[in-house]
Amino acid sequence: MTLLQLDGNNRFTLPHRVAKELGVSQLGLDSWSDRHLLLTVPAADGKPILAGTLGELTVGDLLSFFNMFRKTGVLCFNFPGGKKEIFFQLGEIVFATSTFSEDDLGEILYSLGHVGRETLENARNFSKGKAFLGKLLVDRGTISAKDLWQVTRYQVENILYSLFQSSLGGFCFFCRALPEDEIVRLSMSTQNLIMEGLRRVDERALFMRTLKSLDAATCFVAEKAPLGEAEKRLLTIIREEGGQVRQVIRKCGSGEFEGLQLLYQLVQKGAVEVEQPLPKKPQGELADLMTVFNEALALLFRRIVAVNPRFHDEVTLFLHGIPQPYSYVFRGAEFFEDGTLNGGVILANLEGLEEGNKAKLLADACAELICMESSAALRDLGAVESSELAERVQQTTQLAKRMIEVGK
Repeated sequence: MTLLQLDGNNRFTLPHRVAKELGVSQLGLDSWSDRHLLLTVPAADGKPILAGTLGELTVGDLLSFFNMFRKTGVLCFNFPGGKKEIFFQLGEIVFATSTFSEDDLGEILYSLGHVGRETLENARNFSKGKAFLGKLLVDRGTISAKDLWQVTRYQVENILYSLFQSSLGGFCFFCRALPEDEIVRLSMSTQNLIMEGLRRVDERALFMRTLKSLDAATCFVAEKAPLGEAEKRLLTIIREEGGQVRQVIRKCGSGEFEGLQLLYQLVQKGAVEVEQPLPKKPQGELADLMTVFNEALALLFRRIVAVNPRFHDEVTLFLHGIPQPYSYVFRGAEFFEDGTLNGGVILANLEGLEEGNKAKLLADACAELICMESSAALRDLGAVESSELAERVQQTTQLAKRMIEVGK
């Protein structure tokens, strides 16, 4: 919850992210009491008819309500790291969108084994946006039109299922008609999708009590019978290649939930064991490059947070909202209290790219973050102090550039 307080002139300051989305829109006061205030954009497409926060009302409650009363419109969820939207047509869920990197169509194609990391990044460089990425991959013959349709349906359903793990956040339902391109034929009715979402929450918790972490190492133990075809395929991958839980699941190409289920079954049957890896300090040229960027980030953060105690939250929100391909670089990387990033996770995210491309993508992603923090330094520290700080940061980034040139 973000706390706002009226000043002596009956004004309050909106968080940067909120103000950026609203822009210069005129706001209408639709509803108020001594405990709430509802402001809306009158000219916007769709009128909000229900808004609130998750808690007493759960995601399942909301989905069931709009299904029961056969509503048409968009249910929007706002979370600290981004937003998700569920589209209803006469009470049935027909589409979903998300700003989270793990829900991106390209990342799902990669996680299911349809494209490699290098192929995906190359396609992104030529596509004009998310809507064109799938078409480009089909036109190039990388995936079939049938694969794209199935993955799009899988994407929509998994955005929905991921909502059931959310207990905090805001929501708002907008009544509006849906165009044909916002309707996807899903594999189940809305009621069945809700039941499946609730089931997955319980079962995933069960799987993770045994598997512990997606970073756990998988170890082949023995052939066990009887095994299903999918179990045999996953067991072969573990026996011949091994790897972390997340890696073998991706190679299996069955999706995260289904992959966790298969791996859990193999562990229960004694065919596989999982071990928590000992923490290792990243080594090599990329690790050295990450260290240099972390030094620049720590320098900026230390000075800014001294005058802006909420700067850590600001950077966290920025990282959650950063666009592709940078969002994949930072995915799952903890932003520490000293302003540095978890380099081990970032380097693991870059696996699958050629060495030169790894360094370039790492440099571009870190430069994006450094640029944001440099702008914040000018805002919070003033021109004189931020200029002196910028010179020191520039020395560090120049060192990083020289390291990349030497690496070539």
